[in-house]
Amino acid sequence: MSQWHYNCKSEFLDINSSQLHVYTIHRILGIPSSMALINALTASSNTGACNFNCWKKRRSGLLAPRSNLGLFTISRSRRCQLVASVKNEVPVPAAVSEAEGQTDLVSYTWLNKPSDRDLTVKMKSSSRLFTIGLVASWYSSNIGVLLLNKYLLSNYGFKYPIFLTMCHMTACSLLSYIAIAWMKMVPMQTIRSRVQFLKISALSFVFCISVVFGNISLRYLPVSFNQAIGATTPFFTAVFAYLMTLKREAWLTYVTLIPVVTGVIIASGGEPSFHLFGFIICIAATAARALKSVLQGILLSSEGEKLNSMNLLLYMAPIAVVFLLPATLIMEENVVGITLALARDDVKIIWYLLFNSALAYFVNLTNFLVTKHTSALTLQVLGNAKGAVAVVVSILIFRNPVSVTGMMGYSLTVIGVVLYSEAKKRSK
Repeated sequence: MSQWHYNCKSEFLDINSSQLHVYTIHRILGIPSSMALINALTASSNTGACNFNCWKKRRSGLLAPRSNLGLFTISRSRRCQLVASVKNEVPVPAAVSEAEGQTDLVSYTWLNKPSDRDLTVKMKSSSRLFTIGLVASWYSSNIGVLLLNKYLLSNYGFKYPIFLTMCHMTACSLLSYIAIAWMKMVPMQTIRSRVQFLKISALSFVFCISVVFGNISLRYLPVSFNQAIGATTPFFTAVFAYLMTLKREAWLTYVTLIPVVTGVIIASGGEPSFHLFGFIICIAATAARALKSVLQGILLSSEGEKLNSMNLLLYMAPIAVVFLLPATLIMEENVVGITLALARDDVKIIWYLLFNSALAYFVNLTNFLVTKHTSALTLQVLGNAKGAVAVVVSILIFRNPVSVTGMMGYSLTVIGVVLYSEAKKRSK
């Protein structure tokens, strides 16, 4: 049975259609343990009055808990805990220990217990608010890191996308380890073989290319056009899946990809800030992102090698740093010295880099949590809407010129992505 410990507090929690009531009680010196229990429970209970039947009994062998009777404990450290589980609306306390040959037996019943309907409504409301908070955090971190990347690389003049990506991966390495090893947000999964390590390294390399190219493209293209190109990821995913696995989709699925590609072509023709090199790099970043997705399905397909996204990031991020470090030293020479020189004139650059790097990790964390707490269909809808929100916010902030033709092209691409997702779902 799972346990949550609260000091002099009580709270109903939904555990597999049961309510779990948990107390942590500290023995009050000079007061019999049973009285200390009654006082603590009475003081902490916020669910109604309690009736108690308490008595002492000399210990003579272990006593088995009954339907409404349990063994209350006092440890030599003068601290005790009572864990009472409430199943099918019947309180069943259960806790066992020794204390100088004596035990206290405690029996109690609830009065004015909240109704199941009230508890269900409260839990559903809390769950809904939690999910809304997760989605808001996902949107904020995702759009925030995108806009801050654009500001640093284009408006601020920090023209070092490889170093910026390395900062992101360093933060992801450290924060992933803290979240998994220290905070236990998810169970840690280990790499089981050298072959699995090489597969993860290959994924990390492709991942590096997609992120670096995406950051480079932001130097030359507005965020709105960048997002329009990024929306074509399903097209490249379908192409790579066919080329690498010979997996064929239903004909209707391929038909829905036509508006995806057509929309980008229209948007490109109507983009006032079109830049050929930026366009090619952004296409390459989108293709690399799709390739990484297909490779992940191929390389980590066996049950023994599958890793959840948090553990995969834990191993991919430090490998990415190893790839990016020599690339930074060769292609962005003396970037550390230049950054320190910038910091002497404007210390905000350091805070921008730290905040941006932390946001890059929270993009992955919130994406994992949203995936965990919503359905696949909801995630697809939210993902499509996120791109549209990013476009609107970026236009409002950066005031980049947009044309009606460009917006029509982007809208057509988004419609194609929605139709593609629906066709994929129906074909399964």
